[in-house]
Amino acid sequence: MPRESPERPALPALLARAYAAHGLAARSVLLAISGGADSTALLAGTARIRDSLRLRVEVATFDHGLRAEAADEVAAVARLSARLGFACHVRSLALSPGPGVEARAREARYATLEVLRKEHNLDAVATGHTMNDQAETLLMRLARGTALRGARGIHAEGATLIRPLLACSRADVLAFLRAEGLDFVRDPMNADPALFRTRVRTGALPALDEAAGFSTLEHLANFARLAAEDESLLARLADASWERLSLPGGGLDAVGVRALEAPLQRRVLARLLGTAGLHVDHATLERGMDAVRRGSSTALSGRWHLKTTGGRVRCVGRPPEAPPGALVLAGQGAAGDFGAWHFQVAEGSRPPGVLGIALGKETAWPLTVRSRKPGDRVQTHSGHRKVQDVLVDARVPSEARAAQPVVVDARGGLLWLPGVLTPPAVSPAVLEADARAVASRQSLWATPPAPSERKTPPL
Repeated sequence: MPRESPERPALPALLARAYAAHGLAARSVLLAISGGADSTALLAGTARIRDSLRLRVEVATFDHGLRAEAADEVAAVARLSARLGFACHVRSLALSPGPGVEARAREARYATLEVLRKEHNLDAVATGHTMNDQAETLLMRLARGTALRGARGIHAEGATLIRPLLACSRADVLAFLRAEGLDFVRDPMNADPALFRTRVRTGALPALDEAAGFSTLEHLANFARLAAEDESLLARLADASWERLSLPGGGLDAVGVRALEAPLQRRVLARLLGTAGLHVDHATLERGMDAVRRGSSTALSGRWHLKTTGGRVRCVGRPPEAPPGALVLAGQGAAGDFGAWHFQVAEGSRPPGVLGIALGKETAWPLTVRSRKPGDRVQTHSGHRKVQDVLVDARVPSEARAAQPVVVDARGGLLWLPGVLTPPAVSPAVLEADARAVASRQSLWATPPAPSERKTPPL
């Protein structure tokens, strides 16, 4: 049989310690009370320590509209609250039975609690989850397949939510209620073997204790607490890695992602997939990490792929777009769009955020803005190079290259790759200086796509 655990502090002392740790001394709290054992202990235990902590306390209870006896249970909570000197807010949620009722009830309950908290100017909402709930949740998530994030179990606190009974076992709760002479509601759902949690509570946990020869409850709960601390640290490190490796135009630096330790690489890739609205699971992340290691691509859900070529890790969800139609600019004042880019032949100072090159008197008109063609070459400081190679070196993703503007003159000479390269013959540093000296000098302005549409970093 399981050995008895060492002597533990009384439930009110554990509650007082938890409220103080959450920074609620001399503040206010809304208790979510169902009338079950755990929440009744939360209510009565808080009444015992409210004066010493100078807590302002109010109570919320709910009739979900799913059981006929719920109305009597809500009334009993209201009576006990009044006896203890707490204002009680009763709300009817009127839920319909059927699939997902537990999740729907939880969502409606928490949403209503937050509304009540704000209406009554209270600092936090407290629920009655215990160490047993923590252990059950951990085992359920491990059985279903979880990583460290899921192993955190039930969080001790959120932005405005606390769970001050997590250091208390159900045995602590029942012993306290017996000592106080308090009865509580017994929800038949807690004994329903059709529910996974019930089977863990009545079968798996006792069997684990029997196999270990001692109570595993505190060990499981402590593991969840430590996992929460470790996950918090890793999440902060992953956020910093994301900020450091994010590239203009979307995606991540492939070399940097490849250099990350596996726990950070996994989290960064999960965030990348999440931003594309994709389902993230262990198998998908393992395929993604393998693609990063090999510098290749892998299929994701639907038509999506994770590509790690060209020095950039990104999610691609559709075939490359067809090239936009060519734009012809005949001279001064001419303007038009090439895909998401806007071009204009103008004079004067270039507006902020707009790219540009100055045009000499020798410019061969008209200018044409088009997509690249096979054999296109451009003059660079190191000689003539294929436009394709320039785009690869500039880390323009293959799926975005058709939308990259190429500006040529009437003789077919390549003048500019906006956002990627300005050939030396029309270097902006030289020509912009000429433009300042001769105010009437014409320039070609290019307004890049909005940040959400941009495929390549501006030059």
